[in-house]
Amino acid sequence: MRSSAITRQLDALGRVVIPIEMRRKLNIGSRDHVEICAEDDSIIIKKAGESCVFCGSTENLLIFREKRVCSDCLAQLKQ
Repeated sequence: MRSSAITRQLDALGRVVIPIEMRRKLNIGSRDHVEICAEDDSIIIKKAGESCVFCGSTENLLIFREKRVCSDCLAQLKQ
């Protein structure tokens, strides 16, 4: 079900700005990652889940240089 719709024009490079109202509603910050999917004839943009940038784990996450890294991958990086 669609909760709200706003029309935006693509720029010359195919970019579109996500309106601030939607970013606030979904708690998407300026440096956050979003997931972009195609489903039938729609493009879906949603806030990316919090997971390790290396293995995709969602447990024991730490922030390293603005990236999420799990403790297992961090231990492997230290070796």
